[in-house]
Amino acid sequence: MMSESFRDRQGHPYVRNDLSGNVDGPVVQAQEIHGDITFNVRTVVADGPVLRPDQVPPLTVRCVNHAEELSLLDSDLRAVLRGSSSVGFVVISGIPGVGKTTLACRWADTVRDRFPDGQIFIDYAALRRRAGGDVSAALVMCLRALGVHDTFMPESLEELTAHYRSRTADRRILVVLDDANRPGQVLPLVPKGPGSALLVTSNGKLGELVALDGARPLPLEPLTMADGLRLLAQRCGAEAVEAERGAAERLVEFCAGLPKALHLVAARLLTGKRLTMSRLAEELADETRRLRGLSLRGEHSVSAVLDLTYRALPPDAARLYRVLGWFPGRTFDAGTAAVAAGLDRAEAEALLDVLEESSLVDVTEDDRFRFHDLVRLHARECADDAAEEEPEGGRQAVVERLATHYLALTAFADRAVREDRLRIGNPTGLLRDAADPFAVEGGPDPLTWLEAERAGILAVLREASGLGLHQHVWQLAEGFTVLFLHRRYLGDWKESLELGAAAAAEAVVPAAEARLRSLLSRPLMDLGEYDRARAELEKAVACAEVSAHAALKASVQEFSGRYWDRFDAVRAMAAYRRSVELNIEAGEWRGVAIATYFLGCAQDAAGRHDQALDTLRRAHQDLLARDDERMAARALAALGAVHDHKGDPDAAMRVLGEAADALRAEKASHYEAQALVLLADVTERTGGARETVREHLVRAHEIYETGGSPEAEKLRERLDRLGGAG
Repeated sequence: MMSESFRDRQGHPYVRNDLSGNVDGPVVQAQEIHGDITFNVRTVVADGPVLRPDQVPPLTVRCVNHAEELSLLDSDLRAVLRGSSSVGFVVISGIPGVGKTTLACRWADTVRDRFPDGQIFIDYAALRRRAGGDVSAALVMCLRALGVHDTFMPESLEELTAHYRSRTADRRILVVLDDANRPGQVLPLVPKGPGSALLVTSNGKLGELVALDGARPLPLEPLTMADGLRLLAQRCGAEAVEAERGAAERLVEFCAGLPKALHLVAARLLTGKRLTMSRLAEELADETRRLRGLSLRGEHSVSAVLDLTYRALPPDAARLYRVLGWFPGRTFDAGTAAVAAGLDRAEAEALLDVLEESSLVDVTEDDRFRFHDLVRLHARECADDAAEEEPEGGRQAVVERLATHYLALTAFADRAVREDRLRIGNPTGLLRDAADPFAVEGGPDPLTWLEAERAGILAVLREASGLGLHQHVWQLAEGFTVLFLHRRYLGDWKESLELGAAAAAEAVVPAAEARLRSLLSRPLMDLGEYDRARAELEKAVACAEVSAHAALKASVQEFSGRYWDRFDAVRAMAAYRRSVELNIEAGEWRGVAIATYFLGCAQDAAGRHDQALDTLRRAHQDLLARDDERMAARALAALGAVHDHKGDPDAAMRVLGEAADALRAEKASHYEAQALVLLADVTERTGGARETVREHLVRAHEIYETGGSPEAEKLRERLDRLGGAG
């Protein structure tokens, strides 16, 4: 046997032993061996043949509307691809199923010639299933792709990383890491060769890579309606989409712009012999069936895609995700999340950061949190599956905590807007133990807060009503109405009062039922549902009589008068006079002033203009004395109308202008719109400037359209005759 010393291609020394003679089978070279036998085998790192890997998967579906993102990738990596000494590094992030892998593969396909030494693709999702997502396994795959034989593969992570850098140092390659979920899975795989690039897709933001390691973030958003329809047309045919355009739009809406979901919809349509877009849209309209419907024979589904991210969450973040699945709204703040899960705010904020990093919630511009629609359904599905494990109680307990939370804050907001309003609910005990955010310096504006929470409060009202939380529902609906007295979202106002009135009836609280049904007559009247408004008022009168509550009976008479204003001025005046009497009996002097204001309006409608002027002036003064600037401004607008009816347009325009300004200052937009329409009428009738008329009507139209009032369409037609709203 002969021994000789050699060096490999990297300069590492090694010894080669040659055996002489015929050798057949295993050979052991030994002389005298004492004690235990130890084999010390040195790993020999050797290069294999130079390979040009081409591993990025082919695109089997066309990419929809990633032109902007492709352009950003090109611009970010252009310097690198032109031979810079640096390496390109981009992280594509977004909700599971949004098309990150498709974008990465599409870009890789368009730049094949710019990476002459090849493209490597690592699927971390597959690695997690086989090897726990170990970065060492990913490095082994890369080294194999670069020609390193398993026989010569280093064993430790440090050695694997060092050899990977050596193997990539003189190569210009693209490495695509798909579905990485930790920075540690990425950094060892940054190629060293100048002009190379690393493209990472992740459900998480991987912010550490951006903040500390120079990666460029590229968040990917869901598809727009137009792009979603284009995807359906590509898969199912443009003619099929146009033939059922409405159903196709509903399908895109139900998929919330998620390409994965749309591809599953297309697959079901293409494989279902009798399935039409209309039938599938009808199926997916039911939220409880939607995630099941977005699957193909149970093998491919949106739920499966989201499960991968959910299962990777830490236990406490996974619990918050599940609990928020029971929150019935679309957006929420950290305080609401904390209440839902029974956590303190700091804990909730930290866990929400984890969910945001994982792309399971988005942060809105006003620093609130929002679920993607399908993620919300998935979170609820997970919550229902794990309901028995919830230490703070199940869905009912979560909704009750949320209803209590909103009840307290809405009551504080209601009182911050107007303390001396008639109320039946009296959550004094609840408010005594809660902090009032509207009373502290720098606290939120109560109406602005209510507007931001409007959808969430209404959703909680619906959910609490379905769960039989009647005391919570009617009290919350009563307090919530303060928003609608200032912001006329008629549909929401109507629904909230319907839920509240039904809950008061179930809880057998006649006074609350009377109050809510009389309030309900207001949005019904504004929506033109006069017969129903009258029926609600008749029920309110009967409930008020049972309650023997003088101030409440006065209020119901006032609402009755406002109904009769539309049909019978004499009956309206009688109702208002009765309201004044009952308010005096109850010692409700603000109520007296308000009923007097409405009496003056009814007198004007009956042609008693001089009498109306006196009544409205008295009401205006009394309301100012009660510091009710909003109602005083309404009385001022009514005085402007009386001046017009008396044939004094100059006084009418002056007073109406003052009233509109005062109502705008009080954010009483609905009544501001009424004053502006009257001002436009008088201006137009007296030959005033056409542009001034348009200006008043444009503002009024905006207010009515925002609130969903039927008056918006009438003003639109009038503006069209004047030359448009622009």
